[in-house]
Amino acid sequence: MNKKNGTTIEIGEFGPIYRQFKGKPKEAVLFLRQRKEGECVAALHRPGIGDISLIWGKVTNAVRHQGYGLAHIIDKHEVEIKALGYSVEDFISILVQNGRITNKEYIDDNRIVCNGDGFRFIVQKAFRNKKSFFLLTAFSPKKPRH
Repeated sequence: MNKKNGTTIEIGEFGPIYRQFKGKPKEAVLFLRQRKEGECVAALHRPGIGDISLIWGKVTNAVRHQGYGLAHIIDKHEVEIKALGYSVEDFISILVQNGRITNKEYIDDNRIVCNGDGFRFIVQKAFRNKKSFFLLTAFSPKKPRH
């Protein structure tokens, strides 16, 4: 916990924790994009998985477009998402909450890969000491393999 302007701010693994965006993914994406830090708890919900938090995350390698969280999704996939006619804030909600999943793989006790018709997203349920699902990455469309 931290205090700023007389207000208590909860701090977690990803920076400030924002609880006012539960069930409001579009608002959460716009907010994190502006702040460039933190976590919006339970901004998304997916039956069969449960609540999924959005985190700003980070780009760990800009050349290879590697990283995690919203920062990574924007860095690696924003051009593709816009080419499909969507904004990132709309796309994430549509994909994660409403995309038809055809295959759900449990990579390990920590990560779930959800594949659908032309998309994939990965949620992770623990990061260091954090024990709730958060969106690690999301992308579409899958590139055809030759």
